[in-house]
Amino acid sequence: MSYQGQKLFDLLPALYRLRDAQLAPLSASDAAQLQALQAMPAPLSPSNQQQLDQLTAKARGPLQCLLMLVEEQLAVVANNLDQLYDDQFIETCATWVIPYIGDLIGYQAVNGVAPAAASPRAEVGKTISLRRRRGTVLVLEQLARDVTGWGAHAVEFFKLLATTQYMKHIRPHNLVTADLRDWKLAEYIDTGFDRSAHSVDVRNVTSERGRYNISNIGIFLWSLNAYSVTMSPAIALPGNTAAGAPQCFRLSSLGADMSLFNNPVPQGTDITAAARPVNVPNYLRRRVLCEDIQQGNALYYGEGSSLAVYVNGALLDASQIQVCNLSGEDGAWANLPTDSPYAAAIDPELGRIALPPVATGSPLPQVSASFYYGFNGDMGGGEYSRADSFTASAEEPVVRVPGDYSTVSAALGALSGDGVVEITDSGIYQELNGLTVNVNAGGHIELTAADGCRPTLVLGAEITVTGGNLGQLDVNGLLITYGPAPGSNTLSQALVYVPDTPGNQLSQLGLIHCTVVPGWALTAEGAPQYSGQPAVVAELPNLQLMVQKSICGGMRVHELAVATISDSIIDANALTNVAYSAVDGASGGGALTLENCTVIGKIHAALLTLVTDSIVLAELAPNDTWSVSLWADRKQQGCVRFSYLPASAVIPRQYECVEEGGSAQPLFYSLGYGDPDYGKLLPSTDDTVRRGADDGGEMGAFHFVMSPARETDLLTRMNEYLPVGLEFGVFYET
Repeated sequence: MSYQGQKLFDLLPALYRLRDAQLAPLSASDAAQLQALQAMPAPLSPSNQQQLDQLTAKARGPLQCLLMLVEEQLAVVANNLDQLYDDQFIETCATWVIPYIGDLIGYQAVNGVAPAAASPRAEVGKTISLRRRRGTVLVLEQLARDVTGWGAHAVEFFKLLATTQYMKHIRPHNLVTADLRDWKLAEYIDTGFDRSAHSVDVRNVTSERGRYNISNIGIFLWSLNAYSVTMSPAIALPGNTAAGAPQCFRLSSLGADMSLFNNPVPQGTDITAAARPVNVPNYLRRRVLCEDIQQGNALYYGEGSSLAVYVNGALLDASQIQVCNLSGEDGAWANLPTDSPYAAAIDPELGRIALPPVATGSPLPQVSASFYYGFNGDMGGGEYSRADSFTASAEEPVVRVPGDYSTVSAALGALSGDGVVEITDSGIYQELNGLTVNVNAGGHIELTAADGCRPTLVLGAEITVTGGNLGQLDVNGLLITYGPAPGSNTLSQALVYVPDTPGNQLSQLGLIHCTVVPGWALTAEGAPQYSGQPAVVAELPNLQLMVQKSICGGMRVHELAVATISDSIIDANALTNVAYSAVDGASGGGALTLENCTVIGKIHAALLTLVTDSIVLAELAPNDTWSVSLWADRKQQGCVRFSYLPASAVIPRQYECVEEGGSAQPLFYSLGYGDPDYGKLLPSTDDTVRRGADDGGEMGAFHFVMSPARETDLLTRMNEYLPVGLEFGVFYET
């Protein structure tokens, strides 16, 4: 009996309670057993507890049972009254009440793509507090940050107008004539942090052309993310590491120049001060890093900051670093330290490090660094969380590199055809003889980077994959490139090779969150070294090739195999190169499925099982042997839907597709692998492409980022909170 039911029963006169107990259907033996169970120390065993509950219920009289029924109904009424009270508050109300409270205060629902806007309860709750600050620029900035999930900064453009100032409201920092001694004015001109005065601009701010006017608000967005690389060895410049010469290094594990990014400092849940350059994921500028080091602010340099450099395992102190421009003509190096009091010279805009010359007979320095690079989404490997994509079971043996073995090949050899090879850092692993992976029949091997790591695998020969019947190999989180030994020949096949050899019955090959470098490797300037060479060759029939959240070069797949590619970029380095075909590079490859993909290059498949929400960029070269750039041998099966296609494509039935040649074309920031904005659509792309996917999102590999939905959420919130008479425009900084 509950406490309320016992309380009602206790209010009855003792005579009625005694008489009710006499009417209870409890025998003498049951009463003795009940007394014995009540005397036992707690906790009781499950069987004893069950027996006690049964005897207790049996010991109740009819009046007591009736009062229990009355109590149940009283409890229902009490709970209903309590819930009615709780429903007055967004923190405690029932889920079904949330939209009613939102409607009461004028809340407008959004898509909720960004994590900060994903909870309707939290959004309605914040609306009440933000309404009290409605009309202030900090509210607009916070809304832009929360609903997009990107770095954001709101600017009132009237404060930057070059006008005759009212003497009762002087703005001493708004000078019509720029201070040429202030380098920050020039560094941030025409950006979200521009402080220079401008003449009035009468163009419409909503078109993203006009800016500086009294009624205009600018919302600046940094849509690229900053991704970390921790304790990665720097790549020494070939031919310039001898003693007596400056020691030159590149931070990119591919040996190419790269732009470093700032790791943004959080502004907190509620923004109380406008964003500064340190609060957004932007390119790390030379002058900004130099000022930070000289003033000892430790905002950009140091452990846990945007950049940290280690020489022979020891962190260089900020006072030992000189920030300078190390770029010379035609990709050469300039301003190298020959007689410098500094331990290192750093160029964050090129990702270069130069050390003073080493004395003859002294060991050459080992340089590593922790830094951040920019990219549009969680694709192609990285130190972001990938734990939900691991495929190995808990029972499979795990061999760790470098914990158990120093090389990946040795770890694979120790598995005996079944288990997990886990690389536990973001180092560089050279395998000049390539790798040979042999999976047991019915077995599974996972070659993976540990969660939070992004190692680089440098191959001198192919990764050759074989296996028994129903064998499966999954590669997860690796950056795979080509780096032959001096004087050796190039690869004969591809970076990943599945041969059709006797006994090879491998069932599945998976590439998950991997980068198999398009063009095998990059030059120092970032161009592909072996343009058009396939990254994956699968000669084996009946193989299932699965690619997810990856960047990969061209593919050659047997016509009887099956390839399923999702949320990925397949890059043949040029629109006229072959991105997908059979092993001979001309006939139709295995049945192909493309979901949310961007393909750069020609496709010839035996069957296009499904192409959806994808972009295929391809064209024919002069005197090309191909008749069309997108071709399926079997047109009676399959479907192509909500995708951008090259002109005159030979494909199965299509639905709501956009063909090349019309007014709607995909416009990209860059199609060069290695650029931070690689594969990212420009906001000016026509909506038939940028919002042409089946769910209203953008076509292509970054469909999962849901950029159009974030923009829609931003427009909804700005229209809700913008003061009357003002207009706003959205400006992308990255």
